[in-house]
Amino acid sequence: MLKGKTAIVTGGSRGIGRAIALKLAKEGANVAILYCGSEEKAKETVQEAATFGVTANCYRCDVASEEDCKTTIEQMIAHFGSVDILVNNAGITRDMLMLQMKEEDFTTVLDTNLKGAYHMIRYCYRPFMKQKHGKIINITSVSGIMGNAGQTNYSASKAGLIGLTKSVAKELAGRNICCNAVAPGFVETEMTEQFKDRPEVIDNIPAKRMGKPEEVAALVAFLADDCSDYITGEVIRIDGGLAM
Repeated sequence: MLKGKTAIVTGGSRGIGRAIALKLAKEGANVAILYCGSEEKAKETVQEAATFGVTANCYRCDVASEEDCKTTIEQMIAHFGSVDILVNNAGITRDMLMLQMKEEDFTTVLDTNLKGAYHMIRYCYRPFMKQKHGKIINITSVSGIMGNAGQTNYSASKAGLIGLTKSVAKELAGRNICCNAVAPGFVETEMTEQFKDRPEVIDNIPAKRMGKPEEVAALVAFLADDCSDYITGEVIRIDGGLAM
């Protein structure tokens, strides 16, 4: 149980992030939901999280902006009093074959997916060290493990997130702070809607189905709990066997 703890979930207004925020709230954690898109969806998620009897709030934050991250974390700590769990879920895609990919598309994806996690970890670093406990869970992807044609930017950002996870884990392990990564495969969200009914995609997944956001959320909740205190620096796939 996560009762009394406070979690930040970036990209927490929809998809996997929303499922994570709601699962953590269900387990008793107060949740700060960071979003960069629809304020309406963010507020809907806050309202649903609050039904579990926890404190929930949302903050507009472009994680690619260092200033946004710094200000937002200061605001949420002032509101909640502390931060115990950081889930770096915010991510975007700009898919295209590398030959046709503009440098702007490459940079934009890395700025959000990789540098965004760096910004968030950096500004949670001191609070975690001061209280000598904390959980950091980075949402990477099997694309960062095995690569994917047409996703050089996305795959590079997610592979970088794995390296970031392992390095941060080594820096903070002695302070009772864990840093792990979760690597989903195809999960049923708006981002993967186009693949849902394509037999060639499903046939390549040994489990013969796409995952559900709630399944990813359950794994994140386990890593956020005290029962996983001896797990750090790990990359745990949740992909139906896709990247075996």
